[in-house]
Amino acid sequence: MKKICLLTILAIALPALAAAQDWSNVSMVDTQCSTKAKADPDSHTRDCALTCAKSGFGILDKDGNYLKFDDKGNQEALKILQNTSKKDHLRVNVTGSKEGGVIHVESVKMS
Repeated sequence: MKKICLLTILAIALPALAAAQDWSNVSMVDTQCSTKAKADPDSHTRDCALTCAKSGFGILDKDGNYLKFDDKGNQEALKILQNTSKKDHLRVNVTGSKEGGVIHVESVKMS
């Protein structure tokens, strides 16, 4: 009986844990500069992010934690940076699910 109850609870809880989350108006930075940019993420430039693009991208959340994008998120971030005229203040809205320190990105859009 205990096993059935536990399995039922897990079946209900797991989809909720995997549900999409939103990060709104957060700074997008490249992985290589994430530690340096933490002090003032809005001063991190588009040119620097493109130069360091091979390291991948992510966001600094509102608590200052760096959350790395998965491959899909890296591809979307690169397209955004290549197509924006913004020089800094690279703020984005991200939807996805977080697993450890990685966001499995559903969408990334400039704020």
